[in-house]
Amino acid sequence: MTQLNMNTAKDSTSTLQRFYKSAPDLVSSSFINKDDDGDLPSLRASVVSSDSDIEDDISLSSSEFPQANHEFVAPPRKPLQWEFYGLTLWLELEEYDGDLTNAIQDATNKYGVEKIPVSHTTAIYGMTHLTPSEACAKLRSVPDRIPQWPQFSKPTGIVQDIAVAGRPGQVCSIAWAELTLATNPDHEAALDVLYEIFFGDEFKGRDGPWKPHNSIAYDNPEDSVLNLLDTVTYCAEHPTLLGKERRVKAISLWDTNGKMGDWECLDRIHLF
Repeated sequence: MTQLNMNTAKDSTSTLQRFYKSAPDLVSSSFINKDDDGDLPSLRASVVSSDSDIEDDISLSSSEFPQANHEFVAPPRKPLQWEFYGLTLWLELEEYDGDLTNAIQDATNKYGVEKIPVSHTTAIYGMTHLTPSEACAKLRSVPDRIPQWPQFSKPTGIVQDIAVAGRPGQVCSIAWAELTLATNPDHEAALDVLYEIFFGDEFKGRDGPWKPHNSIAYDNPEDSVLNLLDTVTYCAEHPTLLGKERRVKAISLWDTNGKMGDWECLDRIHLF
């Protein structure tokens, strides 16, 4: 059930109006869309969270998202409990005055959630067929075949949702907030090359197109404090998040076995 705090709805509405009027073309995903009969984007639950056993709980708040250097820091919540696996490749995007990194830190300060170690877009998750040293060697060969990853266009939307392992397309149980990115034929071709490098003759093709995104917060799904409106408001107050194209500045290899607190960066190559 959607819950609205009527005492703060006016302030939140004003923020959303500024957001939509300044960047209407960015409010176009299935999660944030312009209403047919109004100026504001509508807040809609995604297919992931539409099952009856997960409440759509969106609260309005007039309090501003604290900046990374603000004194307010929420009490720590329980660290992310999902057990991940394998070796994982991340694309690290260029930033504008540290905007992506600041968004992650600000979410941690506001909610008390465990901090995502590095802003990233996942390219390949959970490789178990390579040792760390073998994977590092393959990473070092990437620039010979992918000198520069194709540039990402401006984000196409904002998502805050909950995934449950075992549901179609979902490999973990987690709540998250993200900037949704768009793929294109150049991205798909580069990702195929990356798979070929790391899987060799075992690579027989991927299932469907890539769904790139850049997460700014993770939380446990059972009692998550993340909500869509806070993410929309934060992006409205930090316009570079949705208003900039981004190059891939680095590709990093991570050991993602265990919980997020156990993750370790094994190697990184810089593309510019």
